[in-house]
Amino acid sequence: MDKIIIYAFFFFTVGILSCESQNQENINNIDTVLTEKKDLLYQIEPQETAKYKTIGEIPAPEGFEKTSVSPDSYGYFIRNLALKTDNNFVFLYNGNLKYNQTVQFAVLTTDVGNKDLQQCADAVMRIRAEYLFQSKKYNEIHFNFLSDNKPRYFKDYQAGNYSYPVFRKYMNYIFSYANTASLKNELLKVEDLNDIQIGDVFIQSGNPYGHAVTVADIAINNKNEKVFLLAQSYMPAQDIHILKNPEDKQISPWYYLKKAGALNTPEWTFYYTDLRRFK
Repeated sequence: MDKIIIYAFFFFTVGILSCESQNQENINNIDTVLTEKKDLLYQIEPQETAKYKTIGEIPAPEGFEKTSVSPDSYGYFIRNLALKTDNNFVFLYNGNLKYNQTVQFAVLTTDVGNKDLQQCADAVMRIRAEYLFQSKKYNEIHFNFLSDNKPRYFKDYQAGNYSYPVFRKYMNYIFSYANTASLKNELLKVEDLNDIQIGDVFIQSGNPYGHAVTVADIAINNKNEKVFLLAQSYMPAQDIHILKNPEDKQISPWYYLKKAGALNTPEWTFYYTDLRRFK
């Protein structure tokens, strides 16, 4: 398959809401690359994933079937989130291409906005809030601020205006004052991993940076083994995308559910003890 060569200039910035590197070694490697070579060369193979219109259309691995979800559930909403069909590139909030175009299997059509706000935990909150907004569960839309660990409710922000533009302004307001640490504090720990659900979150609130990804689909086989998809945004703010599985290309983009140990994604390492859920 012919490869498309893309030249991109990537500006590396760090903010308080960052989701960047999981350890100092990764940070050093990125800094070295950016210092030595400003014009980064990317090789991107055209992918056939653009043929899937929604997350739910991504087929489960052989021998697995999608778990059942009710039409009004959060899981059903996520399965029906739309995917790009015209291209499979991840763009930043400023319209530039993300420097690493090798991690995504598919890209959601959900807008990223034009500010560097909708990063990792922000994307988790955005998906959750979109579900509640579209379900008209306005009183349930709230997220905690990092400063005082107290929730800010959409019902208190919108002043009688439940329009979508007001909702998006509210989300930017949340993104500015919440992060992985505040989100992790308000999520419930999932004690039984076999009870994993669509919409659950793998989340770490590291020092100084953390990361979070959303479980975007689940399938099961006749041995009661489960596989799942993961969706993320990253830093800088960028299109939400379905992650490839870097360790198992046979089932990628799916991940096997393990009982313990590390969950290695293309840009972060989680642990199965990091699984959380919205209340």
